[in-house]
Amino acid sequence: MQGVDPAWLPEVAFRPIGTRRTLIRGSDPLVDTVRGEVVEACERFGGAVVPEDPDLVLELTGDDDSEAFTYGRRDGRTTVTASGARGLLYGLFHVVRLGEAAFRDDVQPAVVKPQLTLRMLDHWDNVAVHPVMGQVERGYAGGSLFWEDGRARGDLDRVRRYGRLLAACGINAVAVNNVNVHAAEARLLTERLGEVADIAGALRPYGIRVHLSVTFAAPMVLGGLSTADPLDPGVSAWWAEATARVYAAIPDFGGFVVKADSEGQPGPFAYRRTHAEGANLLAAALEPYGGTVHWRAFVYDHRQDWRDRSTDRARAAYDHFVPLDGEFADNAVLQVKHGPMDFQVREPVSPLIGAMPGTRLAVELQATQEYTGQQRHVCWLGPMWSEVLRFGIDGESTVGASARGGLVAVSNVGDDPFWTGHPLAQANLYTFGRLAWEPGGDPHRFLDEWIGLTFGSAPGLRKGLRSILDGSWRTYEKYTAPLGVGFMVQPGHHYGPSVDGYEYSPWGTYHFADRDGVGVDRSVASGTGYAGQYEKPWAEVYESAETCPDELLLFFHHVSYGHTLHSGKTVIQHIYDTHFEGVAEVEAAREVWASLADLVDPARHARVTERFEEQLRSAHEWRDQVNSYFFRKSGVPDVRGRTLY
Repeated sequence: MQGVDPAWLPEVAFRPIGTRRTLIRGSDPLVDTVRGEVVEACERFGGAVVPEDPDLVLELTGDDDSEAFTYGRRDGRTTVTASGARGLLYGLFHVVRLGEAAFRDDVQPAVVKPQLTLRMLDHWDNVAVHPVMGQVERGYAGGSLFWEDGRARGDLDRVRRYGRLLAACGINAVAVNNVNVHAAEARLLTERLGEVADIAGALRPYGIRVHLSVTFAAPMVLGGLSTADPLDPGVSAWWAEATARVYAAIPDFGGFVVKADSEGQPGPFAYRRTHAEGANLLAAALEPYGGTVHWRAFVYDHRQDWRDRSTDRARAAYDHFVPLDGEFADNAVLQVKHGPMDFQVREPVSPLIGAMPGTRLAVELQATQEYTGQQRHVCWLGPMWSEVLRFGIDGESTVGASARGGLVAVSNVGDDPFWTGHPLAQANLYTFGRLAWEPGGDPHRFLDEWIGLTFGSAPGLRKGLRSILDGSWRTYEKYTAPLGVGFMVQPGHHYGPSVDGYEYSPWGTYHFADRDGVGVDRSVASGTGYAGQYEKPWAEVYESAETCPDELLLFFHHVSYGHTLHSGKTVIQHIYDTHFEGVAEVEAAREVWASLADLVDPARHARVTERFEEQLRSAHEWRDQVNSYFFRKSGVPDVRGRTLY
């Protein structure tokens, strides 16, 4: 499709393969995809697909569904072998990432395989444009890749290209519609199933399995039943029949995604049933076909009384689901947000992740930057995600190891020519895929891969991009909500500052700032008890303001403005200093980007330049509103004498 940014698969990335002689063995539709990629590269760069004497061998040795492959180089020949066609596809892209390095020096054969079997993106795309949320809920890159004018797009060539991008970074599953299932989207399960099948067909050549978000009330909404009670035999029969029709149309269908009893969505609570009973209803329907139900754990009271400090939204998922550990079916996956609130720029790892050893959990991240600049600000989230995945949730096991059900991210892609709106936001999508494949991997290595594949190898360009992206998450944190307190955003659209925007709302997102201090007391001794949901040693670390990490202090404790942090600064001075520092860092990053103009495609450079102007404007707004707010609350001046308004 002309005019679409190639992201991390520009033509030049295939030059090392395209200049060489390649032998391809095996028969499978995915092997055909591999062959097509190599043939196209050879036609462009002068190499050839050959029957003998190759420089590169790509060989399918079996017929299983394995994603592993063996890579090595010996005696001037590079080899990739796999017992499953998916593995061969991933092996091809492994060679693409290595570039010329794949054809230098002998390398002993080694098995490369993903550490997580499911690496998935959830699209919050609406079939019909929603009157409030638009075509893509929390989407910041234009309209939907899949849907337009109330129906599936007629030309799915770009969807196929999207599948290619995803396979190249290791993603293997996509949910194609919003977890908030409206009327048009509900019918994708029944009379509009053919549209889903068309999308699945466009993604299948790159090994991407399609999932569908469904409403728990589907038997009533679509089937005319009087109930959606998960223990009702008629309801079970309806789901079994509906699921059979899905697999008849899409044999490699992945399964269902369900948001239930959450923010107004229907669920089993209406029938006094548990979420395990609700999830197991759909799991039973999917089980004969090898499908999986992803049941989201984002369940909390969104009609909270802001005057009641004992009710704590952060506690909700743990309180609802821990008593159900061991009750979920084997093919039911509980999908848990990485933090207890809602994808804030800083929050602790959800204690639910380490508290359900008898349940398959998938950890959910948010690649779309709802609370991190909405793809108008550069904010590379790789370091945040890596911190989450490496966190010792019970003092020993990491979150990455606990995610037996996979790693999921809310997609940041739309129909924008640059895929993610902000071209540098592509780094988040790529890094997510690579971390899903290798949760313990160094995100900076993945960033360097993305830069090299996307922008080329010019040293000055690579160094400049690394400097812009590497610290961008912490820069964003500096000029927005401090010390883990979260939110402080404009209600509804969540862009830009509004320190008290949600302070007196029913959503449970409070900072409790007054003239004496700020923060939420979540200790066991005097607060909501949330800190006690963690295993040792974290329960003890978070319980005390003296041991709690600075970056999470206001999430766990209400402290005075004069409270001294481990850094040696007071809370109020930290707020002032970081907000000034954040603006200065955006200014510096903007200047670095300007210096790269001669090294970057003009259209790409212009888009990022425009985004940097908006980021700087917004950073000034955040700085001035937050600093002014806390100056007026506390009455404490800046020790450095800067203007606080």
